[in-house]
Amino acid sequence: MGSFSIWHWLIVLLIVLLIFGTKKLKNMGSDLGGAVKNFKEAMKEEDAKITDKSESPGRTIDAEVKDKQNS
Repeated sequence: MGSFSIWHWLIVLLIVLLIFGTKKLKNMGSDLGGAVKNFKEAMKEEDAKITDKSESPGRTIDAEVKDKQNS
């Protein structure tokens, strides 16, 4: 009952090819690749925004904290 043999995987691949066809599988693969690429680019942009905000010179806030008393 352990792992599948190579013959099991080949049969599964053949069934998937028969159901979806090669063209549809190719389109799904390219769509998935594009989604991963866009996700990576978005993550890099977010990292750049965070880095830009944290390293911007002259934007230091100096404040004095006073005790707040509740009435």
